Amino acid sequence: MADDGSRAARIDDVHELAAGMPHVTVEYGTGDNPVYQVGGKSFVFFRNPRPDAVDPDTGERYPDVIVFWVESEVDKQALVQDESTPFFTTAHFNGHPSVLVRASRIGELTRDELAEVIQDAWLSRASARRATAWLSARRAT
Repeated sequence: MADDGSRAARIDDVHELAAGMPHVTVEYGTGDNPVYQVGGKSFVFFRNPRPDAVDPDTGERYPDVIVFWVESEVDKQALVQDESTPFFTTAHFNGHPSVLVRASRIGELTRDELAEVIQDAWLSRASARRATAWLSARRAT
């Protein structure tokens, strides 16, 4: 049965899609949170609760923040300023090419949308050679 890319994304999809990109290794950070890397560079990771990402009503730290690298500040702003997406940022990430999303809101994206974000994150961190090879292989199919 073919996977339906239009269904709501799940946390398992984050792991499957990130691990499925070429040349990916998984390291484990504080709290055994997975950090997906290409060429030793992180492109997706699950963050520990931090004081910069909190519930505005309760002040409780978000326990479920995922960080995705992006290509540029323009890409970052396009995601965080679009109110139809669950992406956000915090002052801690000012000037950092990444966006945040709570795992509890990942279902607001389709699996295809999540795949695109993860692929873009991978492309932003992969070497030019690896990125070119992956893009060429995709065009050939």
